[in-house]
Amino acid sequence: MALERLQKILARAGIGSRRACEDLVADGRVTVDGRTVTELGTKADPERQDVRLDGRPVRPEPFEYWILNKPKGVVCTNVDPAGRTRPVDLIPESGRRLFPVGRLDADSKGLLLMTNDGDLANRLMHPRYEVPKTYLAQVSGPVTREDVRRLIQGVYLAEGKTQRAKVAVLKRSRSRSTLEITIREGRNRQIRRMLARLRHPVREVVRTRLGRISLRGLGPGKARRLTADEIEYLKRLPDAPPAEEERAEAGPGRGRGPRRTGAGPPDGGRPPGRARGRPPARKTGSKRPGKGDRKHDSVGTGKTGGDHGRGAGRGRGRGPRRRDGPPPRGRRPRRDSPE
Repeated sequence: MALERLQKILARAGIGSRRACEDLVADGRVTVDGRTVTELGTKADPERQDVRLDGRPVRPEPFEYWILNKPKGVVCTNVDPAGRTRPVDLIPESGRRLFPVGRLDADSKGLLLMTNDGDLANRLMHPRYEVPKTYLAQVSGPVTREDVRRLIQGVYLAEGKTQRAKVAVLKRSRSRSTLEITIREGRNRQIRRMLARLRHPVREVVRTRLGRISLRGLGPGKARRLTADEIEYLKRLPDAPPAEEERAEAGPGRGRGPRRTGAGPPDGGRPPGRARGRPPARKTGSKRPGKGDRKHDSVGTGKTGGDHGRGAGRGRGRGPRRRDGPPPRGRRPRRDSPE
């Protein structure tokens, strides 16, 4: 087994948090092969070396991985002086020192991972890995398209602009709306603050997914062990590029329909006599709606009338050529008005 820091070995054995275990090392209560160690950062191999705390052998606990459907009112901590319900209180059958991966505030509900694997927990929580987390948010008032656009592009909070989000409006009425929001960062009460910035107070927030791990079949206050496939997926998730994870969630085609090609010849080529990217010429003698019989002088030719022939340049009957250059690219030609 690879060398690990002493505080990590002690934490894996369920003795306490890494910070608390650092104090134990600094106090001289830990020995390695009979030698007292007080220097933080000292490493050891618990499989080959004799690590003891106050003379008692230290044996790391096996890793456990749980998923919990956290109810409202449960606080995400292992030490609460107020004596409120903690996530570990809802998993009494574990018997291990589990801690929550990330946090949900007391008023929020939904998916919460519990484990004693500190390395995986840190990777899933670190913003560098951009692990996707999906929430259902019920807010007051009707959410507009502009609100959705701002959520997608990012909202300015006190500590800066949020990253881009995926947003879908599931329900909308005059009194309330329900949104599905996926973010890849974990700021404090981020969903509530983003929506409050848009003047939509949050009525309820539920975390429904972490990557592809969901709450399906798990009632409020219930917990279960993760399957071997789910554990393997979570270990790969921080290393998966964001684009790859989005493709896995959206499926092939990413929801885009077939490309619109418009009418054309059966063989798919360009109609004869048309240059690539150039609009078709207007018919001779056609009038524009609302223009009456007003005539236009073509630039540089001295000719008048609705149709100037080829001497009128690229305008082809569309009026005088712009003095500051050719017409903007991509502008669609006017259709001929009925006679």
